[in-house]
Amino acid sequence: MIKYILLGLSFFYVVSVQANSFKSVVVNANASPKQPILIQGPMPIEAEFFAAQLTDKRIEYSGRFIFYIGKIDNYPVIVAQTGKGIENTAASTAVAIERYKPIAIINQGTSGGHDPSLFVGDIVLGERTVNQTNFKTLKKKSGEGSDPLTWLPMDIMASKGSAGEGDAAADAEKIRYYQGSPDLIKTALSVKSSYLRGQVVKGTVASGNFWNNEIDRVAWLHEKFGTSTEEMEGAAAAMIADNYQVPFLSIRVLSNNITNDGKYDPTTAHDCQNFVLKVVEEYIKTL
Repeated sequence: MIKYILLGLSFFYVVSVQANSFKSVVVNANASPKQPILIQGPMPIEAEFFAAQLTDKRIEYSGRFIFYIGKIDNYPVIVAQTGKGIENTAASTAVAIERYKPIAIINQGTSGGHDPSLFVGDIVLGERTVNQTNFKTLKKKSGEGSDPLTWLPMDIMASKGSAGEGDAAADAEKIRYYQGSPDLIKTALSVKSSYLRGQVVKGTVASGNFWNNEIDRVAWLHEKFGTSTEEMEGAAAAMIADNYQVPFLSIRVLSNNITNDGKYDPTTAHDCQNFVLKVVEEYIKTL
């Protein structure tokens, strides 16, 4: 009886040793996926150079919107070709946020100068972004004409009531600015010495489906709104980003400036993307 018990214990010991000597592989716990940085460019010349810098790239589509998905310095980055205009940009931004959950958004590309002290090739960091087409006109009778320099700003986000009539209208007669992300601005300023084509300054980027060629109109916007430059997309992206509480920055290069006879130069689009690439590489280091 004693021999049987000892033999059983011996057998148990052998099995235990054999079980612990099996080869093994340890699978680490999955970490949360990194949230990508979203870079927006309206036209092909404002998006394709940056997209070409991505590694492990693939392309996805949503309607007419194109999303180039890849990596910069092994960090996920998405380049969205949004198309021109505030409607395209707003829709593309909402789709990208819902689908990809970006950690930050940079809307970049070309623009037309409003500030006579800025020149073709200079870059404006959107300390503020504003929709320059949200206006309410004064009441005029038939035959009294139109005077755009008397129009009042109209904040469509002021309330749920009418922005043009009723009790809410008076509160809507103001300008709404969207502030750029302080962290993104700080990062952009930290690499501004790498940009050799012109100066890099903080300013106000104006947006809207409007191409201003009237010097007096541009001067009025510069005086009343503090605008540095204009384009057709940034304010829409800023509004959607704010709705989702995603850090946002507009980075715009002056491709022309009618206030000082700066002629249109499409090569500025490449220079802007190259600068934004430096900003993204530096920003990744902080994440």
